[in-house]
Amino acid sequence: MLKLTFALTRRPELTREAFQDYWFNTHAPLVASVRETLRIKRYVQMHSLPVEISEDLRRSRGGAEGYDGVAQLWWDSFDDLVANAQNEAAKAAGRLLLEDEARFIDLPKSPLWWGQEKVIF
Repeated sequence: MLKLTFALTRRPELTREAFQDYWFNTHAPLVASVRETLRIKRYVQMHSLPVEISEDLRRSRGGAEGYDGVAQLWWDSFDDLVANAQNEAAKAAGRLLLEDEARFIDLPKSPLWWGQEKVIF
């Protein structure tokens, strides 16, 4: 399986609570509505806890500021994803999701990458 991981930073005008509420209650149903068109097999949101809960851990490792959440999406394969990318309905669905993401995500500060899971246990 192919996985897309997206580390999300909220737009500066949003509180963490407003960001996470919009992401879960507005954006997630939108993703669900196009899952078949985009051939998404699984979609998971991990909402970060308040900053102060993780601050000691972050500081002990000299880490950077955290993210407001992480999204993970699964596809059967990269080949399947590429083949579907030429589908006009899939292109439209991708544009729809990106337009909505721009409403609540600071896109330049939110890295995303493709990867394959290696399950250890």
